[in-house]
Amino acid sequence: MPFTIAIDGPAASGKGTIARALAAHFGFHHLDTGLLYRAVGAKGGDPVAAAQGLSADDLARGDLRSAAAGQAASRVAAIAEVRGALTDFQRRFAAQEPGAVLDGRDIGTVICPDAAVKLYVVADDRVRAARRAAELGADVDRMLAELRERDARDAGRAAAPLKPAADALVLDTTAMDIDAAVAEAVRIVRAALG
Repeated sequence: MPFTIAIDGPAASGKGTIARALAAHFGFHHLDTGLLYRAVGAKGGDPVAAAQGLSADDLARGDLRSAAAGQAASRVAAIAEVRGALTDFQRRFAAQEPGAVLDGRDIGTVICPDAAVKLYVVADDRVRAARRAAELGADVDRMLAELRERDARDAGRAAAPLKPAADALVLDTTAMDIDAAVAEAVRIVRAALG
C-alpha cells in the first residue's frame, strides 16, 4: 500500500509549498488538487462537462495561479457533480508507489480518508492575505476580502466542505517561515514512517 499524505487548509496557508517540499524530500508524487478545480473553472462552459473531459493540457495552462482562476475554482468546487468527476482521478493518483502527497480542501476528509498522515495547515487571515498579495502583486485589503469570501464558500458548501479531518494534525504557519513549516511537516511524516 502506498504511503499517502493528505494536506488540507485554506488558500495561502502554506499547504502547497509544504506539500511540494514533502514530495521532494521523500521521493513521493505530488498533486495540487486545486489545479484540477482551477482548470475546470478556467475552461468555462459547463463545469461538469469540463471536469469529465479534463486533460493534462488543461492542467498546464499558464493562467491557473491567477486570483480569477482561484475564485472560479471555488465556485465550481461547490458543484457535487464536478467533485464526483474529479474524485476518481485524485484517488488513482494517491495510489501510486512509493507514495503521494495531495493538497487541497477535502483530501483527508473525502479523497484519502485513510491517508497515513493528515495535516490541516492554517494561518491568520491577514498573514494569508499578505502572502497572496505578495505572490500576485495585489492589494492586501482586496486579497483579505477575497480570501474570506472564498473561505466562507469553501467551508459552507454542502459537498465536501473545507474542514480538518477528525484525526488531522493542525499546523499553524502564522508565525513560521517556510523552512520552519517544512521542517515540522517532515518531522511529522518521519514519525509516521517509523
